[in-house]
Amino acid sequence: MKISYHGHSVVQINTNGKTILIDPFITGNSLTDLKAEEVHADVIILTHGHNDHVGDTVAIAKRCRSLVVANADLTTYLSWQGVETHGMNIGGAYHFDFGTVKLTQAFHGSGYATHNNEIIYCGMPTGVLFSSEGKTIYHAGDTGLFSDMKLIGERHPIDVAFLPIGDNFTMGPEDAAYAAKLLQAKTVVPIHYNTFPPIKQDPNRFIELLEEKNGKVLNPGEAIEI
Repeated sequence: MKISYHGHSVVQINTNGKTILIDPFITGNSLTDLKAEEVHADVIILTHGHNDHVGDTVAIAKRCRSLVVANADLTTYLSWQGVETHGMNIGGAYHFDFGTVKLTQAFHGSGYATHNNEIIYCGMPTGVLFSSEGKTIYHAGDTGLFSDMKLIGERHPIDVAFLPIGDNFTMGPEDAAYAAKLLQAKTVVPIHYNTFPPIKQDPNRFIELLEEKNGKVLNPGEAIEI
């Protein structure tokens, strides 16, 4: 399984002959190496309904005929725009042909801002547990620190955890380092930082805070194989 990072919270997984994109915020993301009109996705998984996570989902899904997986409120909204969706909710798992997706809790907001100055409620924010080829990836989405991360790690041994470190809107480096301790993932990768001034952070400082010394900074376009 190949996993690559593409700036902000964009993660790509290649497994079982499928390409899976998590939170494809590409247009307007100055840190990404991707181009929305060129990227391919068989599946798009969304953690919540904020614009910097939904991103280019509709355009990519229509062009590639991607399946969009997210919480049921968000998928209902996206289905009205002609996108094929699979709705889920927190605590539920589903076994797809490309792998298993399970949504976890996250503590954040989830409203989509339209061009008409409206906020569309998009359900509860989530984290994502993705399992395939005997490996498990945890994408925490946007969240603050919460004690049940320990339970998530105990119930689902995690090979790679993607944790937000930007502060202001999510956990900062100190809380994210404590989250890593609770989760006990084999490898921890920082996400959701440096895209905007309020979330400016030094990812290497976060790595230094990890007790297990199991962190890895991925630059946009870099990948790891597990």
